[in-house]
Amino acid sequence: MDTPLTVPDLADATELSCDVLVVGGGTAGTMAALTAAERGASVLLLEKAHVRHSGALAMGMDGVNNAVVPGRAEPDDYVAEITRANDGLVDQSTVRQTATRGFAMVQRLESYGVKFEKDEHGEYAVRQVHRSGSYVLPMPEGKDVKKVLYRQLRRREMRERIRIENRVMPVRVLTHPDDGRAVGVAGFHTRTGEFTIVRAGAVILATGACGRLGLPASGYLYGTYENPTNAGDGYAMAYHAGAALTGIECFQVNPLIKDYNGPACAYVANPFGGYQVNRHGERFVESDYWSGQMMAEFAAELASDRGPVYLKLSHLPEETVGAVESILHTTERPTRGTFHEGRGHDYRTHDIEMHISEIGLCGGHSASGVRVDAHARTTVPRLYAAGDLASVPHNYMIGAFVFGDLAGEDAARYTAYEGELDRRQIADAHELVYRPLRNPSGPPQPQVEYKLRRFVNDYVAPPKTGAKLSLAVEAFDRMSGEIAGMGARTAHELMRCAEVSFIRDCAEMAARASLARTESRWGLYHERLDHPERDDEGWLHHLDLRKSASGAMEFTARPVEPYLVPVPEFAPPGGPERHLGEVELVPVATAGPRDAVPAARPVAEARPVADAVVAPAPEDPATTASPRLLELLGLVEDSPGLDVLGPYLDDADPAVRAAAVAALGETAPAGTGPALAARLRDGAPRVRAAAAAALRELVEVLPAEPALGDGLREALGVPDPAVRTAALDVLRALRLGDAPLYAAALGAAEVDVRVGAVRALVSVDAVAELARAAADPAREVRVAVARGLAAVRDPRPGPLAPLLDDADPLVGGAAFAALAGTGCPPEYAVRAAAALGAPAWQVRAGAATALRAAPAGLAVPALAPVLADPNADVRKAAVLSLLAHRDDPSARAALAGAADDPDADVRAYAARAAHAVH
Repeated sequence: MDTPLTVPDLADATELSCDVLVVGGGTAGTMAALTAAERGASVLLLEKAHVRHSGALAMGMDGVNNAVVPGRAEPDDYVAEITRANDGLVDQSTVRQTATRGFAMVQRLESYGVKFEKDEHGEYAVRQVHRSGSYVLPMPEGKDVKKVLYRQLRRREMRERIRIENRVMPVRVLTHPDDGRAVGVAGFHTRTGEFTIVRAGAVILATGACGRLGLPASGYLYGTYENPTNAGDGYAMAYHAGAALTGIECFQVNPLIKDYNGPACAYVANPFGGYQVNRHGERFVESDYWSGQMMAEFAAELASDRGPVYLKLSHLPEETVGAVESILHTTERPTRGTFHEGRGHDYRTHDIEMHISEIGLCGGHSASGVRVDAHARTTVPRLYAAGDLASVPHNYMIGAFVFGDLAGEDAARYTAYEGELDRRQIADAHELVYRPLRNPSGPPQPQVEYKLRRFVNDYVAPPKTGAKLSLAVEAFDRMSGEIAGMGARTAHELMRCAEVSFIRDCAEMAARASLARTESRWGLYHERLDHPERDDEGWLHHLDLRKSASGAMEFTARPVEPYLVPVPEFAPPGGPERHLGEVELVPVATAGPRDAVPAARPVAEARPVADAVVAPAPEDPATTASPRLLELLGLVEDSPGLDVLGPYLDDADPAVRAAAVAALGETAPAGTGPALAARLRDGAPRVRAAAAAALRELVEVLPAEPALGDGLREALGVPDPAVRTAALDVLRALRLGDAPLYAAALGAAEVDVRVGAVRALVSVDAVAELARAAADPAREVRVAVARGLAAVRDPRPGPLAPLLDDADPLVGGAAFAALAGTGCPPEYAVRAAAALGAPAWQVRAGAATALRAAPAGLAVPALAPVLADPNADVRKAAVLSLLAHRDDPSARAALAGAADDPDADVRAYAARAAHAVH
């Protein structure tokens, strides 16, 4: 049996020093460390796990939700959208930082090797998910983003400035006793239990959301929607350091897959044609943005006789379902496919039942967090917050990167603190960490945490009431003693016990803040049954909380800063702050007055899921007999050059070669491109697959050198279709191929290779070659051709003519829809109008889309009757096309009639169109 830990003496603490201390090695923390180091600061990055695998980003990322790409979206439009989504309660200066700096961050990440989806011409393939703007930028290799960032941290020039300490968990920010500025942290090593003190010129908190607040329906402590390692550490540390937190009553609640705590991924599925429906197949979502109001609509539908609610995919064609599966089962959450397969569910035959997640605190997906300004500064001098911890509403991944960058840039001005540290603060942190060791037989952490989070579900989760919230505060006060009595024997258990104390702090903040805001706002996020109306006159204010000098939690109503971008729906009243003090609890000791008599109540068929193709990971050296793998693993941390890795790439053992390819993908030394291209011709399938995956991952950072082009051309002769498809994709992306080369691939036997050839031909505007591919026997290829003919730089409708009469409705629909991009002159408008009567709804929808580009005199009379089509997607296409002709009085009249359509999507677009007219 292992010897239990003993409480270490304070005098034995390890002391470290740095200019900039970053707490948390996830999205924001990694960027903060890189930026501060680039500006000359000595940086210490503390991570309670391991930076290589830590943070929410390591769980997988399918795309960017808020990419304001020039030409596709405007910063002011995005700021206005977030203001509406957050019911007017925003500091627009912070949101505007993400809106204006986000695109430069996309480009910076791309320079690191992060891959964003692009069209055949290398333009960002931004998609529209919300009705009001195009901000979603897919990431085909999003599962590898964390690996790319770790590669940057391990660059030689960064290693000289950034010291990484894995398995070190801070529990308190240390502040100067005179002026309150942040001067370091106190914490411990989560493996050895060693107490650690850090002096710093500035401290950046980047510890993520409080994902472990509410209890999942499964009852499993770590089965949360958010990364379960994010237990509110930063919220609690900022609070105890004296920083203001804001919006803590605005919870994060998300749609998720029933019985599987992962997102249902409408962001992924909607651009492919998926959508949310009730059990009758009816779209019901009225809100434009995935916000608390949308979640309120979702919850109401779920609770009605129209529930359950589904993400509908079963109506999509096979190739589209396969594309969605490849994203959702690999990039987003690799366990999704296994979950569905275990239930015998297939997206082709089963729609995805959706439910509602447990509550959490998160700036990135709602608005709860540490108050920051436009430079990520908190209200405590030299203390910064970034990422999901910071209250920058709906900031998502790009916002986390932007604010990590802002924090690193501003914090780099400071040098290491050399004065005396407050011994009382250090002693309090020491006691917080090690008190469970003094009571090893005390209640174990899982039991106490379960009870705590069950109270959160019972009393704090919406819909809220003053009585339930008051019971919650009483419960959390009472549990302080139980938490202090928890027992532990190992350093890992100490970490979990400390996390429970953070969760309790966050739970109390959530309950008290919800009590203080006596209105309902943000839909489901803050629904008060006893204050059901939104009160802009009294409550269009931020609700800030902080720790008073006496140790109590006190509140201030802070006016919303004047908008930089006017939003007509909201008029912040301005004026001074209102100091609210401590919140008053509702009496709950008895049910009504003790001596009162009872009062009268006031009237008032399944298929197996297709196997996803994923690149094999390097084998675990602990389970293999090859010493070469152990050698290779030891080399990777030092970022070896190709001269060192070369012998492993040529090793006789395929496992060693595959691991060497993976190492190339992680370190990317000079010469990586040609070396990977050579491995595409490897005799072992696992090595070829790893090389193809690495080339796709690194395509943004590989130089377009002739040697790489030659290697990729040679790979086009490999029998493996996955290799040829990858070679075509990389040749296209790096502009290393030409029309004859790509046209030759149209003769391949495999459909995927031919589709890759079509995309490549679009990139070089080879219209004649594309037109010849219109006779391909595979539907997928003909659909790709139809879309491609609209994507060339000078699109014309003529080459689409043969496809308009294609017998396959998906091809015909795609061809008609492509006319919206090529132009739809009168002769084609007549064909589109005739196709509005086609039996297949896909053709009718495509024809309605085509008329968007037709002369109004032909389009509007044809489109108006389509608003009675039995298929909602056809009606939606007609509404969007009528919007393009809104200057025509007949179009306006038709749109006004569609405002009462039974389908929520059609209604919303029609209403938006009618509003745009006025």
